[in-house]
Amino acid sequence: MLYKVKLKNADDHVLLDDKVYEYLTNDPYLVKVDFINNLRRHSSGCGVFQKTWPKAGGGYKTETIYLHKLIAEKFLPDERTKEKNLVGARNGNKLDCRLENIVWRSRSVASRQRKTSSKCGYTGVYKENNRYRAVISINRKSVHIGMFATAEEAALAYNKKSRELYGEDGKINIIRKPEEETKGKGGKKK
Repeated sequence: MLYKVKLKNADDHVLLDDKVYEYLTNDPYLVKVDFINNLRRHSSGCGVFQKTWPKAGGGYKTETIYLHKLIAEKFLPDERTKEKNLVGARNGNKLDCRLENIVWRSRSVASRQRKTSSKCGYTGVYKENNRYRAVISINRKSVHIGMFATAEEAALAYNKKSRELYGEDGKINIIRKPEEETKGKGGKKK
């Protein structure tokens, strides 16, 4: 069974397996702090529990529990290794906390999966004059793939090279239709 739990600060939901939901709603400490009803969307896009508690000697302490990390540590501890010690989402949706979507990753894989900062909107694609350059990082060095007429062609070339080099752990750009194709009369998107 699949559970959708509404986030406290957003119109989003986290997705949970029944086994995980049962744990989150029955663990004595998590019940005491009302964990399931106090999940929020973190600025990083994942589900998080944050609560500020008064300290005995004065002041305050903030407790932060990342949902995907809690689930991985509780249900997938045997998959964690010295190298694979960061938690990620296979499908890229950090609010999809089903066990089949949670995965331990190495720092290099997590870095490759991070959202792009390219102005073109595609990882490894940069505009130069009227053309688009595709580059990929290999052993911390930027390697030229080629020059292309469109950002989408460059992104496809990046995708091919990423799969060739990194397999399932490679970053894959999701190709959008060029703006010219998605606009109708008056410049509004269809």
